Amino acid sequence: MDEGKTYLTLQETAEYLELPASFILEKIREGRIRAVHNGEEYLINKDQFAHHLEQMRKLKEFLEEWRNEPIPESYDVKDED
Repeated sequence: MDEGKTYLTLQETAEYLELPASFILEKIREGRIRAVHNGEEYLINKDQFAHHLEQMRKLKEFLEEWRNEPIPESYDVKDED
């Protein structure tokens, strides 16, 4: 896929977002993804996904930090009964 491309086909968008093409088509039909239909295929401006991709990057970083956080030696757990 050409990284300089602004408009992507349905399949290219699915690959770009790492989601099934059927899911992308469903979201287009729901109006959640903006696209134009040129009579043959949908063309989708990839710039509309910048916020989504940034949020996913932050989530992945957070989860990675959480997974790598050391487990404390011991907890001082007291029975409250």
